[in-house]
Amino acid sequence: MSWLVFSYSLPSKISSSPRVTLWRRLRRIGAIALSGVQILPEREECFEAFKWLAQEVQQAKGEVLIMRVEQFEGLADQEIIEQFREARREEYAEIETQAKELEQAVKIMTEPDERAHIQESLEKLYKQHAEIGRIDFFDCPEGTQVIAHLNQIAQEVSPTKPLEIASTAIEHYRDKQWVTRPRPHVDRLACIWLIRQFINPDAVIRYAKEASPHEVAFDMDTGEFHHQGDLCTFEVMVKSFGLDYSGLQVLGQIVHEIDLRDGLYMQPQTAGVDALLRGWLLANFSDEALETHGVALFEGLYAALSQNAAKAPATTRHRSPKK
Repeated sequence: MSWLVFSYSLPSKISSSPRVTLWRRLRRIGAIALSGVQILPEREECFEAFKWLAQEVQQAKGEVLIMRVEQFEGLADQEIIEQFREARREEYAEIETQAKELEQAVKIMTEPDERAHIQESLEKLYKQHAEIGRIDFFDCPEGTQVIAHLNQIAQEVSPTKPLEIASTAIEHYRDKQWVTRPRPHVDRLACIWLIRQFINPDAVIRYAKEASPHEVAFDMDTGEFHHQGDLCTFEVMVKSFGLDYSGLQVLGQIVHEIDLRDGLYMQPQTAGVDALLRGWLLANFSDEALETHGVALFEGLYAALSQNAAKAPATTRHRSPKK
């Protein structure tokens, strides 16, 4: 595989502050030191990160060079990958230590204030895990173990009883016409993607405030598919049709949090998806444009989540403390 090499030097008379700042930023983007240089895997986001750091070096009157290297003499790619994993392993270990302390606190909690404090601490650990996961380029196994432990603690803090959703056969909906409210946002866009992905890629979907007798309404005041309990419409449809595919649970959690904002789930993609969807509405996209962009967004997101499904279990359900 290919690697990006970042080699730099700062003026000898410069204060220690820029050196420390640069070192910290190299750590933050996930770079590791190798034979006096910093390296990252060759990826677009890694190249962008090195470019920004290069500008800082130049502003400090230093010298910098970014190179692409196919192979390091005497060092196999797998050995380098293991060094990246070891760096993340140490960071995950810090979260695991805090998680064990939190787990002990859960066992002895008695007061509501203690529960709220534990939930705050748990949310911080989820955020730390997401930050490490962003630079966990080679899927360190400890990342999966830590998130599973956090999920277990979250369930112990706020146990929930699954809502029973009646099952229905996809075959009954192959040739149906669908209807939902105008100006589709996250829940409805996700449902539209689900309909086109798993039920009928050529389904007719109409936008209106009321449904005709022959139409299947979703995410409307009346109709077959709508919010139930603490589930958004997308989650209801997934359960109703028995769609047990990799990535769908996590995708449902992202949709749920953006739609309901109840603090039940913590997924690192949520904020970015939320910002993008709000941007489309602010840009006054037409219903058709929202549908086209939304289907493409959820198709790409589902593909990525399906690929990474084995890395992080999709049960990161927790409640944030009430304000």
